[in-house]
Amino acid sequence: MFMAMGFASAAHALDWRFEPSVGASATYTDNANQSATNPEDALILSVTPGFSLRSQGSRRIQASVNYGLSGVARFGEDQSTDLNHHLGAVGKAELIEDFLFIDGTASISQELISLFGSPADAGINDSNRATVGTYSISPYIQKRFGTFANAQARYTTGGAIFENDVASNSNTNTFSAGLTSGTRFNDLSWGLNYSLRKADSDTADTTFESATATVGYALTRKFRVFGTVGQDWNDYLSTTGTDGASYSVGFGWSPTRRTSVEASMGERYFGSTYSFSGSHRTRSSQWTVRYSENVSDITQQFLTQTSRIFWVCDTGIFVRETQDFTNPDPTSCVGPVSSGGLAQLLFIIFPGVTINDLVAANLLNVSIANGVYIIKSFNAGVSWDIGRLGFGLSAQDTRRLYQALDDAEDHVQGVTGSVSYRMSPQTTANSSLSLTRNSVDALLAGGTAREDDLLSLSLGLTHRFAEKLNGALTFRHTERDSNVANSDYKENSITASVNMRF
Repeated sequence: MFMAMGFASAAHALDWRFEPSVGASATYTDNANQSATNPEDALILSVTPGFSLRSQGSRRIQASVNYGLSGVARFGEDQSTDLNHHLGAVGKAELIEDFLFIDGTASISQELISLFGSPADAGINDSNRATVGTYSISPYIQKRFGTFANAQARYTTGGAIFENDVASNSNTNTFSAGLTSGTRFNDLSWGLNYSLRKADSDTADTTFESATATVGYALTRKFRVFGTVGQDWNDYLSTTGTDGASYSVGFGWSPTRRTSVEASMGERYFGSTYSFSGSHRTRSSQWTVRYSENVSDITQQFLTQTSRIFWVCDTGIFVRETQDFTNPDPTSCVGPVSSGGLAQLLFIIFPGVTINDLVAANLLNVSIANGVYIIKSFNAGVSWDIGRLGFGLSAQDTRRLYQALDDAEDHVQGVTGSVSYRMSPQTTANSSLSLTRNSVDALLAGGTAREDDLLSLSLGLTHRFAEKLNGALTFRHTERDSNVANSDYKENSITASVNMRF
């Protein structure tokens, strides 16, 4: 990817901004292993050198890389050391003007293995975390046929690698092509799309193939209707059918530039489908809601998340997502950054950002899984500032129905609220409270359905000692209530951290 960018930069001015950083933290916890019967006190020290690298001054080449290497030392009954890599990279290059492009992403992170193991991050307890690496490279061409139509053809190769075989390593190859209406069509819109994705893994090979045709019509400048018909030809292990015809109908409504709503309903080979998305923005608030249903697997889920583009802002809404590399507020937002580098960038630049901002951005942890599943996902969030006060509220509901296990499902529901108060230009007090319910049916749980309720409370202070020197002090209380014996636990911890950019 960087070779392609270097080739393109020869014909276009390009600067790179390199910013090294180092962070250190000390955590004391009274239950380092999140145990119900044998809690262990521990002192955990970590040091994280890292860097960010971002392109500047070029419209044709845009890239962001964030990397950190965390060294962890645990002192207590479990005396151990670890090295954890954190990488989030995303880039786009225009190789031939208005015709040939290439996108690329890469990530390394420590992901949750099971919904019912320790929920702690890898620095505290790595027993339920596995390092996962993902990558994708995607060259594509775009062509305009006058004012009649726009065409695109894209090839993507990518995959995921899982530590200790917690899931099947997978390589994917995808070809997609589309033809959409051009500017000649005012109220009428149309599109033809085709996609073929083949995935090769250690345990099974899968194929996903689909073709769709869409027609839409703008009844007014603010309201439009649309319909889609299509066909799926899939091949994967399932107890039900894997292909068939599909259709959907829906509408879009945009009463203002800051407000939009889109909804649809239809039918696919696995049953009735629904989708909904809505957003509303003001100067100091953002409201979002999304619901979607689709066929996926863990590799595709991680790759989709890694390709999203975010910005970290020090006023109003902390985390903002865009569809491209356009900065939503150049005076206060830093980026772009992929989801893989988002947590690291937040920790280094704005340690006062709470978990609510990640929840609202639909970036909660998902557990690693094998096989193909139907994923039904709902996320809603609102965050706003009122003078020195900042508030946030978000909710999520995600179900995964595993196709090889007769629609056996896991289910994650959660709600998170946060409050922050800017005590001075350099100091902010923040708090968050989250409630999460994880459940699986008997088939996935090994004979008995399981349901866990997790409560997490966080109270903290952050302080900016200098322009590039931040510190934070955070207290956390976590507890789990489970219907399985000896699975309840409580934990209290306090963390002091400092981060320096150079």
